[in-house]
Amino acid sequence: MSVAQARRVALAAQGFLDKQHAEPTMRTFQRTLERTGVLQVDSVNVLQRAHYMPLYSRMGPYDVDLLRRASEQRPRRMVEYWAHVQAFMPVDLWPVMQHRMDDYRAKRGKWGFVAANDHLERSLLAELADRGASTARDLDEGLPRAKDNWGWNWSETRRMLDYLYTSGQVAIAGRNSQFEIRYDLPERVIPAEVLARPTPTRAEAGLELVRRAARSHGVATMQDLRDYYRMPVDDTATAVATLVDDGELVPVSVAGWKRPAYLHRGARLPRRIGARALLSPFDPVVWERARTEALFDFHYRIEIYVPAEKRVHGYYVLPFLLGEHIVARVDLKADRKFDKGAGLLVVKGAYAEPGAPPETAEELSAELRRLAGWLGLSGIVVEPRGDLAPALRTLGVAG
Repeated sequence: MSVAQARRVALAAQGFLDKQHAEPTMRTFQRTLERTGVLQVDSVNVLQRAHYMPLYSRMGPYDVDLLRRASEQRPRRMVEYWAHVQAFMPVDLWPVMQHRMDDYRAKRGKWGFVAANDHLERSLLAELADRGASTARDLDEGLPRAKDNWGWNWSETRRMLDYLYTSGQVAIAGRNSQFEIRYDLPERVIPAEVLARPTPTRAEAGLELVRRAARSHGVATMQDLRDYYRMPVDDTATAVATLVDDGELVPVSVAGWKRPAYLHRGARLPRRIGARALLSPFDPVVWERARTEALFDFHYRIEIYVPAEKRVHGYYVLPFLLGEHIVARVDLKADRKFDKGAGLLVVKGAYAEPGAPPETAEELSAELRRLAGWLGLSGIVVEPRGDLAPALRTLGVAG
């Protein structure tokens, strides 16, 4: 395969061939979730939280209440778990993740704090059984907090809940307006028919996760397939070999790729991709940076954790996909405090990629207007950083 063919296969698998509708429905949402497989969750809210953006990039402007309904109301369609990292996954993956939960539980003794606090573990499970969905703050009865760690100072309650969540003894029922997790017992979160399904063997679970990763990628290396659900190397290799033997994966070589690749037998190979989308730093198309560079010749690093004076492009930089190419990148911020809540979309930097077509600024301008409308922001301001900034101002995006 040529790189161009692999690129179009990958974008089609991720849903960039799907028709966008004026008012996306739950059916549209479900189809898009099936394409991506997972939606990474991240607390950064400088523009819009990470799990909302891949849906927008594929569906266009949609009612974000669709996500709340899908994750918190019956029939529950997805649930948070450590699937890629912290991520929403289709709820029917809960039994498939049991082997991962069992692994965390088997390592209980290595969680020194957990092993030494049997009483707290039992008390929290009893409290949740009595209270129902609750945050760590709700459950915390003033237990001592560790003050000597860098970053977050989780309470003992939160540390224990982290263990109970990863080991599958509690589930995430939703989040409150402060983005705090609301925990509950799995039987009150996961649909009964899903909980009643038999637990697959480790080999069966690995096979299902690699199968889904292959569908979401279209074409992928072993490393790509392993990374999608953060699987062990050996489990991935075993599953890939089985899927190749069954004909579900077809070994292929992609021009310029050093590693062998695998094409899913159901993958589409379109002649063209007509996408126009801003991609979150946590979008499956770009979250594996080596794959992004191999497919798009696009070197991308998130600079959130880089000191401001050392950043090259900005704090929260989104690649701009036009057609089948990433043609630009923009550093964006939603200033929701402007003018007593009216809000502005601030373009803190806008940069064209080498070889970007002449229409890049015009298409990006249109996409920025659409994004501002979806976010409920009343205007756009372009700061004078980056080679695309002057063109965006000329096109009428405010300076």
